[in-house]
Amino acid sequence: MLHRMVLPALTAIALAVSGCGASTGGKDSGGGGIAGAANGSGAAGDGVLKIGLLSTLDGPFAALGQAANDGAKLALLDAGAQRSGTGYRDGMTGLTIGGQKVELVVESSDATPDVALAAARRLVEKDGVDILVGPLGGDEGLAVKGYAKQHPEVTFVNGTSAAQNTTLRDPAANFFRFTTDGTQWMAGLGAYTVNTLHYKRVVTVAEDYSFPYDQVGGFMTPFCGAGGHVPKKVWVPLGTKDFSSFISSIPKDIDALYVALGGTDALNFVKQLDESSLKGTPIVGGSITVDGAVINGLGKRADGIVSAGPVAALDTVQYRDYAAKLKATFPQAGPPGLFDIGYYIEMTALLKALTEVKGKVDDGHKALNAALAKLTLDTPIGPVRLDQNRQAIANNYLFQVRDGQSALIQTIPDVNQTLGLDRAAFVAQPANDRDHPSCP
Repeated sequence: MLHRMVLPALTAIALAVSGCGASTGGKDSGGGGIAGAANGSGAAGDGVLKIGLLSTLDGPFAALGQAANDGAKLALLDAGAQRSGTGYRDGMTGLTIGGQKVELVVESSDATPDVALAAARRLVEKDGVDILVGPLGGDEGLAVKGYAKQHPEVTFVNGTSAAQNTTLRDPAANFFRFTTDGTQWMAGLGAYTVNTLHYKRVVTVAEDYSFPYDQVGGFMTPFCGAGGHVPKKVWVPLGTKDFSSFISSIPKDIDALYVALGGTDALNFVKQLDESSLKGTPIVGGSITVDGAVINGLGKRADGIVSAGPVAALDTVQYRDYAAKLKATFPQAGPPGLFDIGYYIEMTALLKALTEVKGKVDDGHKALNAALAKLTLDTPIGPVRLDQNRQAIANNYLFQVRDGQSALIQTIPDVNQTLGLDRAAFVAQPANDRDHPSCP
């Protein structure tokens, strides 16, 4: 079945937001639980359950945050809430759970961890939210996880941040992620590259920060395990215009390139690649390397590229219903994509758990967190459940570009965070970075 690849048709910003910015490390003092408790956070003592929504509505990544907020608000509308306005920053009211009114408060980041952290603080310490849904980007998620540890009186539910270590290593007990991470998004691709495409020597080309590290790691782990070799990894700054020096460093004796670049970065790289002595080198793509805009921009050069990701236009009632509701409710929205579906899934999970506990959060969120931990969902992109670190286990999808469209060629069911490998051994390995994994 041919279908359009459903990741949003965006520019180079798409790769950036999944893991942009530097880690905040120890910068987050967080203010402990004092300010949040003073504002009623975690108690809903005034009879109002406050949900904070954190995405990126500022800076160059605003289009992704807009899609995210559409998805989150659609879940609330499904449950009976009403919009306070039509703007992306407008809140929502009108929903009651367990006799308590539910109020949505919206805050924005610019996809950098420091700004996301400041927004999370405003939601918790100024607005007194009981639950925070977000953030959108990978390094933002790492920052918010650290903040969550300092605020056990608040429940944190992910947006679409996809850095693996938000949940795999040193997780926060009150942080839940019902969407998969950037490493899981590569499930199926590495083994397929060796066993079906018969590419044994591959050089990777990716931007130089956390989300691409996880994409490359997710590709290389099964690729190397199946007998593949990566003689060189090329890391480039986001927004690179001149790739000539990077292209000249690529060995000639390779079977293919694995490219984890997004939007205009992908277009510029492939164009310059095909103006070099490596013209026509086969390409294997990261999750957003061949989204709709890039496929169109690459034209015939995109044909044959195989990629993988968490979102597919499935021939199911759930997917068709979601797509129809999204378009009917938000006519300006594009086709269903990673950001709207991700936030929709996370908000749906939260509302389902709140309904199960009848809105009870005045027990220190014990009942709510327990309900979230054991929750299972049937989503527009397949079933979801959580592992012991409150991280999604879900399907992943393998695609090949054919005649300007992405054809679904394989579904990889129940992908866990260690790609099926022994958990203890996987966690004991170094985290994905510039040097790990390695199989020269």
